[in-house]
Amino acid sequence: MAIPDPAPADLFRVEERLSEEERLVRRTVARFVDERFLPRIQAHFRAGTFPVELVPELAALGLFGMTLDGYGCAGASATAYGVAMQELERGDSALRSFASVQGALCMYPIHAYGSEEQRSRLLPAMARGELVGCFGLTEPDAGSDPASLRTRATRHGRDFVLSGTKAWITNGSLAGVALVWAKVDSDDPRSIRGFLVERGAPGFTVRDVPGKLSLRASVTSELHLDAVRVPAENVLPGTEGLGLRAPLSCLTKARYGIAWGAVGAALACFESARDHARARVQFGRPIGSFQLVQEKLVDVWEGIVGAQLLALRLGELQDGGGATAIQVSMAKRANVRMARDAARTCREILGASGVVDDYPPMRHMLNLEAVYTYEGTHEVHTLALGRAATGLDAFA
Repeated sequence: MAIPDPAPADLFRVEERLSEEERLVRRTVARFVDERFLPRIQAHFRAGTFPVELVPELAALGLFGMTLDGYGCAGASATAYGVAMQELERGDSALRSFASVQGALCMYPIHAYGSEEQRSRLLPAMARGELVGCFGLTEPDAGSDPASLRTRATRHGRDFVLSGTKAWITNGSLAGVALVWAKVDSDDPRSIRGFLVERGAPGFTVRDVPGKLSLRASVTSELHLDAVRVPAENVLPGTEGLGLRAPLSCLTKARYGIAWGAVGAALACFESARDHARARVQFGRPIGSFQLVQEKLVDVWEGIVGAQLLALRLGELQDGGGATAIQVSMAKRANVRMARDAARTCREILGASGVVDDYPPMRHMLNLEAVYTYEGTHEVHTLALGRAATGLDAFA
């Protein structure tokens, strides 16, 4: 007897809530992921390399800085950006991370805090994918506590000289420009400013992190600055006096995309596990007909539906005037935890097949361990939300 078609993963028809343009964006990016990216992710994940050959195609789709206006950017809605990040991460977290760093962590601060000369010089090339950026905030001894960063910028006339080390930097060795955050002539976090350090600057070296078991198809690097001179025209003027508010605003933009991206990773795992459960026969019947397997699939599906609705509402708030940082924090925390749990459960359904990279759950599970930690650890988001809920500060 033929097995009837299953219900769609989009049980609450989130697709219907999207505008025609947003639906077109999602379908276009989904087709790119299916046709251009998924056939090569296994090789890149094994080799620990990023498919740089796809960067021009990502740019042609308008995915870099896609919510920004002007300078060759698409000026799309936040929801369109969200569904694009969902589809990219359905392929792999590395793909979404590349686009997220390029747009939210590099192009956005140049657009928001840069001079007109900086915007005109850098953003069009970044939108075309001809110039890759990276974001240097985290340091070996300053992760969840960025106020303790040690990189210093010393004034030399109108210019600055930077010294310090940045760690866990996505796109580091691919980048032609690094947005480095440093304290100016002080240990005061309020003195933190943004500096555009160009590849090849004397004293600026980059080393990729070896031995990663997560985000293997993403480039992750350390940046070393040994008395690197940064000319005045490469200092973001709008960051003066803002301290951490400027880099944290960039991280909020990135976390927004992660909240959507996690849905895509969970969908990839769910669809793989469901297909396997319908096809795999044991004890004379598909394993998907057993109650324990159905319970696992329903738990994953339920989590995905909740995350879809949370991401959609977050997009509506962002497009309606701007979501708050705490709203973004809750969405990132909830959706990434859901996706991490979903990947593990779907690996269980696949059995032994789940531990090989012919199937996506184990790859997504490994990636999501890093996503769970970066752009604010799960624990730090918990304390931020706890402060919002109680008015009491666990950080103090």
